[in-house]
Amino acid sequence: MVRSVKSKMSFELLGLAPALVRAVEEQGYTQPTPVQQEAIPLGLQGRDLVGSAQTGTGKTAAFLLPILQRLEAGRRGRLRALVLVPTRELAEQVLERARAYGRHLQLESVAVYGGVGMEPQTRALKRGADIVIATPGRLLDHMRRGHVDSSHLEVLVLDEADRMLDMGFAPDVRRILDSLPAERQTMLFSATISGDVDRLARRALNEHAAVEIGRRAEAADGVEHVLVAVDKAEKRHVLATMLQELPKGRTLVFTRTKFGADKLARHLRREGNDVAAIHGGKTQSARNQVLDRFRQGTTRILVATDVAARGIDVDDVVMVVNYDVPQDPEIYVHRVGRTARAGAQGVALTLMSPDEWLMMRDVEKLMGRTFPREVMPGFEPAVPPGQPSPRNSVPRPQGRSVMARRGRARRR
Repeated sequence: MVRSVKSKMSFELLGLAPALVRAVEEQGYTQPTPVQQEAIPLGLQGRDLVGSAQTGTGKTAAFLLPILQRLEAGRRGRLRALVLVPTRELAEQVLERARAYGRHLQLESVAVYGGVGMEPQTRALKRGADIVIATPGRLLDHMRRGHVDSSHLEVLVLDEADRMLDMGFAPDVRRILDSLPAERQTMLFSATISGDVDRLARRALNEHAAVEIGRRAEAADGVEHVLVAVDKAEKRHVLATMLQELPKGRTLVFTRTKFGADKLARHLRREGNDVAAIHGGKTQSARNQVLDRFRQGTTRILVATDVAARGIDVDDVVMVVNYDVPQDPEIYVHRVGRTARAGAQGVALTLMSPDEWLMMRDVEKLMGRTFPREVMPGFEPAVPPGQPSPRNSVPRPQGRSVMARRGRARRR
């Protein structure tokens, strides 16, 4: 069920303290998003909750603001709130938001994640942190070494729970849950609610409220979905051509592998594009530098793997490209959630090779729609034994190509 934004709603009317309202306004936000309207009052009441909302809907503030208000009172300098996230980038993003929203409070926030040395994190934990934002594996490392005292924990957040489980963190999350005080408030946020996420929620939460913003497995209304059926060997050329023809703007391109991301970035760079690649094979400092250049607009095109892209928080991405069709259709929803954020418009372009049409069919089935498409010359879908012919599901183009028509219209 989609809930509309209430007229005249403000952060102050949600029950937030003046110091938090002031900090939010200083960040340029005057009206809460639907997920914030629903989740913040529940969070302030101390309720356990499960929030289902897509990337870009403001869910980070939906859990941070109640946490900050709760922690404003009480003893400082000990772990009272823990936020578990799947990736380093998301940990840094949540840390940045926690410090921005809590700038008028005397609270300390720390992020701990892998890929960097433990010693600076150990010192920060020992100094005393009110809020710890952590990836599961690195948090367990610190817990085993006695660096984390969770006996005073009041609030636990499981952010992007579906991604955390997809990345294989379920055993680590279970170990962490077993070590935490049973008496606590727990909030779980996830773009999609799968059976695994449901089971995690039942294990971690008690008599929780549910906040669902938008139908599950649905991209933002402002996303224009376009499918181009093309031979695998021609993908790089087709993408390079489209990037030249379409209006300029920040573009996020998804590949399935680290090797594929680097290879595609090199090709697009030779074609004269400002492009960089980001994936788990790069050091944390290198990934931070790439993300900073993308946010600042110095790099226009970012080629990323799904894992590395978690935590990319840029509001003005004009196009998301699925260079490789995702094997899990729900990943498509996560990817295209990077564009058309905060009511903007965006394009989700998918390049489908002959061996990917079955995966694309699953995406369209999940989304409940058939995307406009262009079939390039020479495309012949691969049909596994026992599968029906896809010719009806991959219609031949009529007139000018979908993307050519769109590019021409946008340039007028």
